Amino acid sequence: MLTAKQHELIRFIQHKLEQTGISPSFEEMKDALDLKSKSGVHRLISALEERGFIRRLPNRARALEVLKGPEDAVAAPRAGRPANDAAAIGRAVPKSTPRPANDVIELPLHGRIAAGVPIEAIEGQATLPVPAALLGPGDHYALEVSGDSMIEAGIFDGDYALVRRTDSARDGEIVVALVDNDEATLKYLRRENGMIRLDPANGAYDPQIYTPNRVAVQGKLAGLLRRYH
Repeated sequence: MLTAKQHELIRFIQHKLEQTGISPSFEEMKDALDLKSKSGVHRLISALEERGFIRRLPNRARALEVLKGPEDAVAAPRAGRPANDAAAIGRAVPKSTPRPANDVIELPLHGRIAAGVPIEAIEGQATLPVPAALLGPGDHYALEVSGDSMIEAGIFDGDYALVRRTDSARDGEIVVALVDNDEATLKYLRRENGMIRLDPANGAYDPQIYTPNRVAVQGKLAGLLRRYH
């Protein structure tokens, strides 16, 4: 039998996973359960983990996986709590709870990409930790931006472009374009008179125009990560 607090906590975790795909922070769990400190949350998490209801995913920040729900155990009654107070702790979810999207995902970092004239896209073995909330569905990678030709789109030298892998894009989307199979650049994609035009977002730069066979879309911009020094 789960204690009332254990039952309440696992329902809250399930509710957050169902809503966002991300397990709640210890601060959120503390507030939801009206606990005075996060040490109480740690004790509840440890107890649920020991009893096989949840597990912590290794090397991932804030990552919890629900193995079985509170419907698999009977909760001890809690005095003074109205039975219909589900809004504060979340409703029970089906047993097929989706796996969490972890707070931080390690994306392959493939080197630098030009936001000015094309430069070679350097393949590398490095990774970049990225908040999962910045990414949507699909396979992603990261590239470090070099140059200033996209500054009017809010993309600056030293930013990290988070790119969803795809080989197609619509006109007006910001893409990673591979030119002549060895140089990559980050630009707006446009098709004009049977040609491919790669437009900068800086009036100091001219568009780059190529025949379609010279340009291959390698991905679409999904987000940006900026480090402040």
